[in-house]
Amino acid sequence: MSRPDDARARGWRTLAALQARIEDRIERSLQAEHGLSVNEFCVLHHLAGPDGPHTRMQELAARLVLSQSATTRLVTRLEERGLLTRVISAEDRRGIYAQVTDEGRALELRAAPTHNAALEDALAQAADLPELTPLVRALESLADLKV
Repeated sequence: MSRPDDARARGWRTLAALQARIEDRIERSLQAEHGLSVNEFCVLHHLAGPDGPHTRMQELAARLVLSQSATTRLVTRLEERGLLTRVISAEDRRGIYAQVTDEGRALELRAAPTHNAALEDALAQAADLPELTPLVRALESLADLKV
C-alpha cells in the first residue's frame, strides 16, 4: 500500500532528475563554448544584472545555494580570470562585495544565448519523457508569469 509521503518523495526524485538533466546539458554547453561552469555563469549573470552590482558574498552564497567556502572558491576562480573583483564596502568596512568587470560582463553576454539554448534543448528533450512532461509544463507556465 502506498503512503501519501511516498508520492511526495517520488515527486521530489522526479524534480531532482529534471534539474540534473537540465544542469548537465547547460554545463556541457557552457564549458564547451565559453569555459564556464553553470555556477560561474550564474554568478556573472547575477552580477551583470540590475540587482547584481555590489552583491555581498553571503548574498551570493544564498542565491547560488552554496556554502560560504564554496562561494569564496568560486569567486576566487572568477577573480583570477579577471571576470570579477571583490570590493570592501565603504559603509561597512567588514562587508565584501563581488563586482563584475567589463570582461566578465562581456563573457556573460556571449554565454547567455548558449545557456538559454541549452536550457531550451534540455526542456524539449525532457518534455518527450512522460514522467517529466508535467514538470516541464509547470516550468513553462511559470515563465508566463509576470514577476
